[in-house]
Amino acid sequence: MGKTLYFECEAGASGDMIVAALLDLGADKQVLADALASLPLEGYEVEISRVEKSGLSVCDFDVRLDAAHENHDHDMDYLYGAGEGTHVHDHGHGCGHGHDHSHAHRGLPEIEAIIDGGNLTSGANALAKKVFGLLAAAGAPPLGRPRDQVHFHEVGAVDSIVDIVAAAVCLDNLAPDDVVVCRVAEGRGTVRCQHGIIPVPVPATSYILRQAGIPTRQLSVEGELVTPTGAAVLAAVSTKAELPEEYLIEGVGMGAGKRDYPTSGILRAFWIS
Repeated sequence: MGKTLYFECEAGASGDMIVAALLDLGADKQVLADALASLPLEGYEVEISRVEKSGLSVCDFDVRLDAAHENHDHDMDYLYGAGEGTHVHDHGHGCGHGHDHSHAHRGLPEIEAIIDGGNLTSGANALAKKVFGLLAAAGAPPLGRPRDQVHFHEVGAVDSIVDIVAAAVCLDNLAPDDVVVCRVAEGRGTVRCQHGIIPVPVPATSYILRQAGIPTRQLSVEGELVTPTGAAVLAAVSTKAELPEEYLIEGVGMGAGKRDYPTSGILRAFWIS
């Protein structure tokens, strides 16, 4: 019987939560460190630690940016728009700050060049590109331009590139034969992005979940629990939408979200058979 990975996303899903859960499940930290160090990307360091969530010891994956790259918005905001400008953030599993910062925008070819510049396995390379391809596709319809001409805002920032590559490396390292994603839990209300107030789930997230056929359960939580990056990683790897009627749990990993919402703030990854 093949190895089956099950993502339980009852408190949302973001890139850093997924990476942390996979590391807690047994993904090789040194393999990840070597892969990230090989990327032609500067201005950050990664910290992997244990934090307490709902009274449980949970793995935390944190990308810490230097002053030149800090956007106070780890894995959260949005990818619409192609002009230079100031980005306003006030939501997410990220740092939870609402500071304004300006960033250079990256198109899909520039991001793929960064991925190709790293010493990644062919599997991790292909998966990272697939995730960014899903994000670009989610940005293309409202912009009315081809996928390759979509310019990423926050998703193109250093921390989100690290999150997506890290998720790809960890998944490639664990090498599941199947990945079960039954549903995700999302919040409600609105969030701010560069262009104003937008509803939750944000358009990029709802587009990705719709295209992948991943069901969404809405919680009575004000805020964005599922990020575009989290949705894209799940959509890129999901092979099954239902758990077997019975299964054995052979391993469990728990990843921490950064925000303190009235949920567990934990994403769990299981090995099941």
